[in-house]
Amino acid sequence: MVRGTARGVALGLALALATAGAGPARAFDLLVFLGLREQPSPPAAPGKAAFTLDVSVQGGDGDIERALRDASTLARLRLEPPPDAESLVRIAESDLVRLTDTLWGLGYYNGGAWFEIAGVELRLGRPTGPAVRAATALQGRQQIPVRIVAAPGPLFTLRNLTVLDRATGRPYAPQVLPDRVVKFEPGSPGRAADVIAAEARIVDHFRAMGHPFAKVVSRKPVVDHPALAYEVTLTVDPGPLAGIGTVTMSGLTTVDPAPVRSFIYTRPGEPYSPAAVEGIRKSLSKLEILGGVRVREGESLDASGNLPLFVELTERKPRAVGASASYSTVDGPELRSYWTHRNLFGGAETLRLEGSLFYATPNAGSANRSIRDFSRDDLGGRFSASFVKPGLGGTPNDLLASGLVERNRTLGYTVRRLNTEFSLRHRFDDTASVQGGVRFERGQTSDILGQIDYTLVGFPVSGTWDTTDNALDPTRGFRVKGSATPYLTALGSTVDMTILTASGSTYFALDEDARVILAARLGLGSVIGPALAEIPSLYRFYAGGGTSVRGYKYQSLSPRIGRTPIGGRSLVEASFEARIKITDTIGIVPFVDTGMAFEDEVPDFGRQLQTAVGLGLRYYTPIGPIRLDVAVPVNRRPGDRPVALYVSIGQAF
Repeated sequence: MVRGTARGVALGLALALATAGAGPARAFDLLVFLGLREQPSPPAAPGKAAFTLDVSVQGGDGDIERALRDASTLARLRLEPPPDAESLVRIAESDLVRLTDTLWGLGYYNGGAWFEIAGVELRLGRPTGPAVRAATALQGRQQIPVRIVAAPGPLFTLRNLTVLDRATGRPYAPQVLPDRVVKFEPGSPGRAADVIAAEARIVDHFRAMGHPFAKVVSRKPVVDHPALAYEVTLTVDPGPLAGIGTVTMSGLTTVDPAPVRSFIYTRPGEPYSPAAVEGIRKSLSKLEILGGVRVREGESLDASGNLPLFVELTERKPRAVGASASYSTVDGPELRSYWTHRNLFGGAETLRLEGSLFYATPNAGSANRSIRDFSRDDLGGRFSASFVKPGLGGTPNDLLASGLVERNRTLGYTVRRLNTEFSLRHRFDDTASVQGGVRFERGQTSDILGQIDYTLVGFPVSGTWDTTDNALDPTRGFRVKGSATPYLTALGSTVDMTILTASGSTYFALDEDARVILAARLGLGSVIGPALAEIPSLYRFYAGGGTSVRGYKYQSLSPRIGRTPIGGRSLVEASFEARIKITDTIGIVPFVDTGMAFEDEVPDFGRQLQTAVGLGLRYYTPIGPIRLDVAVPVNRRPGDRPVALYVSIGQAF
């Protein structure tokens, strides 16, 4: 009832608007209003010799009508019509062959199409004079009605699709060209577009098998009109098997090419594949100084049977500045800004200075405060500097240095600290790397268990393996990361402990266009050595928040005293999402998060994990999706909010 009333009001309003105004009355076109028919071009003003058209399509279903309209030059010229009737008819006559070809391409091989111009039929091979005279009689008086009439006839089906090897003239064996590549289904509509798509898959298959010059050399269709069937024979030349040849770079003006080349992991003689070529582009794109990376394949093989590659590079401006903001109803607001130099010494070195200002979470159990109670103590801040020297000596080894000064107050503790770290990273390829170094930190933490003034000297070692296709919005692949950091009192640490972490996520697209993606994440952690009260608060484990278990306050999922979290010595957390695109720019994401930190060094799976469910909205932009998540705790505890809202850029994991 409500829907019907709303529609009636809308139609009534549209009728009122259509008839209002001081201009001449104009009939209301319901089909135009509902989007089922195009708005015709305006009628000619009285006394003027304007030439205007009213183009429509008749016959067949909506797909046929749309295809014919798209194929017709005259339909595209509706708002910019030809200057006279003779030109109009000539354009329509040239459209006739295209219209018939369009019907055949859709599988209607007995079909035909013609025009009706001012009520006069225009067909192939027929005199054009009557149509010219009929259009001339209306010129300057009213719109000239132009109708595309289709008689599609029966739909033909694809009876057979044969793929022949050019060298032998015989069909390919299934182990060379699997049926899943051709995707031939007897009885499917005989559309030319489906055959062309099969050709593209066949060429891509042979290219992926190391044949860069694979091509379809002939296409022979046979139409059996009595049987309403369609057959096609394709002849394919895979071309020679090739390897990767010499990789030549160009376009660098201010950057030393040696560190840039260290990001090219393919070597001459390795098997050719489009994935290897794309890997070069993807790995080079990780260098911040490079704004554009284009990999062009050679037109012929070299003397060794390898395919030369030409990498065309463009440099970005070396300096950049930026800012961002995020907000959640649980974690509060945060402002960030940064300055970076992408080519500090001419070797693609990156120096990045970043600062952030954020709301320091009140202590657990604190009363809600008004804006008038806000003070400087309620602000947290962080300043960091990082430096990366890539490709030391032209090798796949990088020097990394970083420093951090922070003052923060979370739900469970307050921290002030300063740290520095130096490490070396070795890149195996575009997906995997390991690094190790030394870290020094001085700081102070305080919480309900007391205050700890600490010094840490550690040797962090970590490894990553990332095969995902996009950093902010992955659709396929997986990410795995693990780290171990021993802090030794023998080297000056006030706490003797080892911190272990591991995390992994995987992404699986259910369709070729990646419109439905299943994503899962698992994180684990453990602190080995000291008792809980001896560990500086920020090195204990906590769960909860926008990048952990949504729906719960940041760091609230851990052992507690009253409602105050004190952190744990181990952690487990997991998430599952179904990322569903409704349109090209809008998507929804139902999700489940679960996790908890535990007092023991090993997670206690006998205890109940805290779980939240929710629904997210995604707006997809060229730089990544804008994320809005609403999460609801399943097993709420005293102090947990019933609903939490998160807004940021990029997926949750």
